[in-house]
Amino acid sequence: MRSARLRRTRRAGAAALVCALTLTALAACGTSSSSDDDGGAEGSGSSDPSAPLDPETKVSITIDCMPPAAKAAELKQWKEDVAAFNKIYPNVRIEGRSTPGQCLEPPRFTAMLKAKSQPDVFYTYFTDLPQVLSEDGAEDITAYVNDKTVPALKDIDPNVLGMLKQGDKLYGLPTSNYTMGLMVNRKLFEKAGLDPDNPPRTWDEVRTAAKKIAGLGDGIAGYGDYSAGNNGGWHFTAEMYSRGGDVVDASGKKAAFNDDIGRALAEDLRAMRWEDDSMGKTQLLKWGDLQKQIASDKLGMFIAAPDNIAYMVQQLGAEYDNFGMGPIPGGENTLAGGNAYMIKKGISPDKVKAAVAWLNFKNLTVGKGQFDWARTKADGLPVGLPQPNFWLGESKKKDDANRAESATMNVAAFKAFMDNPVPSKPEPPKAQEIYKILDTVMSGILTNEDADIDKLLDTAESQVNQVLANQ
Repeated sequence: MRSARLRRTRRAGAAALVCALTLTALAACGTSSSSDDDGGAEGSGSSDPSAPLDPETKVSITIDCMPPAAKAAELKQWKEDVAAFNKIYPNVRIEGRSTPGQCLEPPRFTAMLKAKSQPDVFYTYFTDLPQVLSEDGAEDITAYVNDKTVPALKDIDPNVLGMLKQGDKLYGLPTSNYTMGLMVNRKLFEKAGLDPDNPPRTWDEVRTAAKKIAGLGDGIAGYGDYSAGNNGGWHFTAEMYSRGGDVVDASGKKAAFNDDIGRALAEDLRAMRWEDDSMGKTQLLKWGDLQKQIASDKLGMFIAAPDNIAYMVQQLGAEYDNFGMGPIPGGENTLAGGNAYMIKKGISPDKVKAAVAWLNFKNLTVGKGQFDWARTKADGLPVGLPQPNFWLGESKKKDDANRAESATMNVAAFKAFMDNPVPSKPEPPKAQEIYKILDTVMSGILTNEDADIDKLLDTAESQVNQVLANQ
């Protein structure tokens, strides 16, 4: 989903500030240079792409999304990680790119790809892969990524890596991931006599809990949902997945939501809105509206990803301990997504190796880089949210333990979510266009008591089929 959602608002700066400097000047900008910054020729390591980068290799790489000065703690950590990386690879110059905004906005990202002006290591969302490949923008890094270059590779969730593949070819490495679950307001659950540590696991249970929470009065809604800004269609998709349905068939060429599952979903929403009066009077909500409601104790629950909690605390003044998470009701599948870095097509093999080495150090090593939870806590940043967490096996055990040890919030509030993983599914093709169409289904149900559900689904099906026919 890439509309008003925080995660999907591209972090600004295709026309980014580039800053390259020596280690002695790290404090000034936050990037590093090689220990020998004489402008000499780059190279030359092993010609075998599967071999790790030779520390003697001299190479320079540009990298997206160095934190801006406004994010002081994150920028401090970037500088520290560059310095630590250069102790291992003293001849790799890292040129970080940043602007006062946040990373890349969609129009700039598209323009950058078309102009072939992306940095050597560029930030993407999982759903960007088709667009990147259509512009021939990313290197196939399959041969470069193995258990020598990325030692924890075997412990990375294959569903996450799969979103960065086309066929058997790998085009990116993850930096974060998310899956949808049920966000709950613990305070309202307790007031309504519900157990916040055991959120509803079925949609029938959601309906029952929503009625109890709405029964508290004072304008409190039990369950909330979107119906505008493409967010309604995004949630309709997630809810279809949770029931074992889909919005597009396996061929990717035909709508799949106008069936018994889609009608049951629509009827349940209609019943909660109009029969139970448990969804509140205000509708046509988009991203940010439900967060404001639940943060101000006016909403009991909605489906969301865990990173919403950080937004609500940091931007809306809420408390971490007021929120909990359970798996998405229904539990058949959950909508998943995340962020990654890809490597520019056509750069030298040594640059590719340096990029993989950096991404492994910064984003894919338990206990280091972004997974250094003790440092994160010391720097005043939140610790304890259940995602990003794309680890399996021993890496997961170690990371979970480290996260819990340094937690700045009640990690037990997310135990139901963490202990009951749901199979993940990616967003559909032409996601934004489909979500916009499905907004009309959600808005029709939630704003019109007499809405004709069959007609809404029939019309949306026809429109989605037309979108898919124009791929």
